[in-house]
Amino acid sequence: MKFNGYDPGDFYDEMFEAVGRPRRGGSLLVERINSLPDGEISLRQQSAERTFLDLGITFNVYGDRAGKERIFPFDLVPRIIEADEWEVIEAGLEQRIRALNLFLADIYGKQMIVRDGVVPPHIIHSAKAFRAECIGLEPPRGIWCHITGTDLVRDRDGRIYVLEDNIRCPSGVSYVLENRRVMKQTFPQVFGASRVRPVDDYPNRLLAMLRHVARGSRSEVRTALLTPGPSNSAYFEHSYLAQQLGAELVEGRDLVVQDRRVHMRSTRGLETIDVIYRRIDDDFLDPIAFRRDSVLGVPGLMDAYRAGNVAIANAPGTGVADDKVVYAFVPQIINYYMAEEPILPNVPTYVCSQPAQLQHVLANLEKLVVKAANESGGYGMLVGPHSTKEEREEFARRILANPRNYIAQPTLALSTAPVIAGDRFEGRHVDLRPYILYGESIYVLPGGLTRVALRKGSLVVNSSQGGGSKDTWVLSPEGNPAAC
Repeated sequence: MKFNGYDPGDFYDEMFEAVGRPRRGGSLLVERINSLPDGEISLRQQSAERTFLDLGITFNVYGDRAGKERIFPFDLVPRIIEADEWEVIEAGLEQRIRALNLFLADIYGKQMIVRDGVVPPHIIHSAKAFRAECIGLEPPRGIWCHITGTDLVRDRDGRIYVLEDNIRCPSGVSYVLENRRVMKQTFPQVFGASRVRPVDDYPNRLLAMLRHVARGSRSEVRTALLTPGPSNSAYFEHSYLAQQLGAELVEGRDLVVQDRRVHMRSTRGLETIDVIYRRIDDDFLDPIAFRRDSVLGVPGLMDAYRAGNVAIANAPGTGVADDKVVYAFVPQIINYYMAEEPILPNVPTYVCSQPAQLQHVLANLEKLVVKAANESGGYGMLVGPHSTKEEREEFARRILANPRNYIAQPTLALSTAPVIAGDRFEGRHVDLRPYILYGESIYVLPGGLTRVALRKGSLVVNSSQGGGSKDTWVLSPEGNPAAC
């Protein structure tokens, strides 16, 4: 299998400028793959898949009646990002996270951005994830969004756009770390020669961030990762990260609050927990403060949090910044709090709760991508150019019934990257989810999770919708070799 004749077509391709002309950073890899004996790349792909199976790198799909865990699909050909482009992405993500943190502090405080008319009050107060219970909260060290996964896409013009922010419980970083481990075994010589920046220090940086936000005078900080349990789609990641962090993997029933402090039940009795990396939604965190019927959370947790006796990452209430309608206002949010223009632009977005924009959306459904404000995983979405008349009519009814719950965006010509498709390479659409940690400083993991729509022609990259992943190689500047 060779790249000879690989045609990027009309899309921006991450590996090739044109037929037979790889981009600067990918030349060495293309040369290496083309030099392999016939069938060798397929054998290496199969070997990588066996490794994923042996390591139990899986995910669950909600609604799958069989209830089976699936191997997370992986394509062996990496995505490569040049050093100068990554520098811009990194700066743009840091700017965005600082602004969103200021926004969260404000809307749970004085709400000056609302009073000044930058964001309409109904946008905030009607957001499904806005938590009135969090008004007046002061999280440790003033940090709300400790861990963020921001989805980026590239359009046909080659420009990077922010597609959405994931702040509540962003998932996928475990696949980044394991993809890299497999790739280093598969292409060791090319890897070393390509100056690929490392990702394997992410667990140490995550742990340092969690310890930074833990308050109190205890010399030893005890960390717990709070999971809904093995039935959750991301349970592999929960157990993986707990092991990497040396943290306790706990469910709500393992914790108890006494004297406004959180303790873990153990064979040695109750042990104090100082910081919780939570992987459950606000609704289920504490049945006293939020949903009364939750059996996943910890009664009294919010009381301990308000007292300053435990830190929670991400802070309760951050989900309002995930709202896709709030997303439409992020450029104004950046300008309001930082007096700067966004380094990374949003995708142009129509807010259906605004009458003029609503009429435009309804008149152009066949051209637009329509998204529900609080859905994820590729659900609650209409891809206009690939939809039927009946589907568009159904979405029009949904939008008219609840305009606040919908936005619409132009259909982007997402960039492509080559994947192994049978006995040849073919282009598939990709996006990128970098991970950002906000602790003593802001750290952006070099690369992140490149998600790929493995179904030919599909624009949906989510694993539950047939998507997979690639390793992402961020190259160090010339003359600055990376310890990969």
